Amino acid sequence: MTAAAASIDREADRLTELDSPIGDADHGSNMQRGFAAVRKLLETAAPQTPGAVLTAAGRQLISTVGGASGPLYGTLLRRAGKVLGDAEHVTPAELNAALAAGVDAVSQLGGAAPGDKTMLDALVPAVGAGAAFDAAAAAAAEGALATVPLQARKGRASYLGERSIGHQDPGATSSALLFAALAEAAK
Repeated sequence: MTAAAASIDREADRLTELDSPIGDADHGSNMQRGFAAVRKLLETAAPQTPGAVLTAAGRQLISTVGGASGPLYGTLLRRAGKVLGDAEHVTPAELNAALAAGVDAVSQLGGAAPGDKTMLDALVPAVGAGAAFDAAAAAAAEGALATVPLQARKGRASYLGERSIGHQDPGATSSALLFAALAEAAK
């Protein structure tokens, strides 16, 4: 989570730039605020298990990230944390399975699917790549780039119709950043 917070902090301006033409121009600042709060929480009251870390981070994102991103990322992390339970150690395969459950929960919550120009365009290929987190990060990055030619069918960008084509989805991009941070932390 610390690597994710650092990545979001570095890329906040870029995320906001991506959000400007198709959203509220606040994705970067919202994510930066949320992950800064997660980092502070973990520094002051670090949960003892991986599942508890994800659950606490998810709760913190829900309470500090505005718009749809807070509930969506919070759901992802909370569901993954619930799947991991109280295990003190988890394998990469167990973490991938937990993240896959989190991605399913995000899909259910938002009613979106891959191809809708949302965070799922990065998340689904990432968890589909399995427990090799370098491959998952690469798949997420490719998924985020693949949103450029898509017309948004969910979220604020969907209100723009065809004008959403030609813009990279900021949620898919922030999702790719989180998988890149996971790959970095897993080394």
